[in-house]
Amino acid sequence: MSQNIAIKADQLTKHFGAFTAVDGISFEVQQGEIFGFLGANGAGKTTAMRMLCGLSIPTSGTATVAGFDVYKQTEQIKRNIGYMSQKFSLYEDLTVKENIRFYAGIYGKSDAFIKEKTAYLLQELHMESEANKLVRSLPLGWKQKLAFSVAIFHEPGIVFLDEPTGGVDPVTRREFWNMIYQAAAKGITVFVTTHYMDEAEYCNRVSIMVDGRIDALDTPRELKRSLQASSMDEVFLKLARKAKRNAD
Repeated sequence: MSQNIAIKADQLTKHFGAFTAVDGISFEVQQGEIFGFLGANGAGKTTAMRMLCGLSIPTSGTATVAGFDVYKQTEQIKRNIGYMSQKFSLYEDLTVKENIRFYAGIYGKSDAFIKEKTAYLLQELHMESEANKLVRSLPLGWKQKLAFSVAIFHEPGIVFLDEPTGGVDPVTRREFWNMIYQAAAKGITVFVTTHYMDEAEYCNRVSIMVDGRIDALDTPRELKRSLQASSMDEVFLKLARKAKRNAD
């Protein structure tokens, strides 16, 4: 596998009994790329992401994430990726600093690394005065930024973002995407799902799943051109209306 390829899937498939959730998807994601992974509810994107994160073993096909095999090296995958969901994955009853230390400890980082990186992170987020406040007391936008920062605290090569901007206002969403750009500029690969089609415009490339298969994969500009659409909303609607199922 090329050193520049962060994620590679070839005919990746997942069956649940007679139901095929993911049906032979193939794609590659380059290191440092912002890759949008879109699909309506029921398209199979959550199941696909779980396989790539080492949380679910595929039925067939192959895939590597950060150079590790999704069948045999799931623990290595988990240690070498970051993950953030719409729920933010933070502990509400811990302080900001305690959340950072907890997640850093999971990844086996040294006390010296944690101390230095925590000070830097709090300064970057302008949250020094909130370091000892419970996370539950923070505004939603701050929680979101903290959760993303915690997800990449251990300096992974890849971060998976599962609808990370759900429920926040447009200004905060834009600020969050600035953080994504900064991470990608440092070489971190960003694999992101979203229901906001304006966010699809921010991705280098976008794949759109329909009924377990990747129905389209290209840059936002090329997808709009090839489907004669004026926006990614229109692209998504043209493809998603072909879907026959509605439960993921």
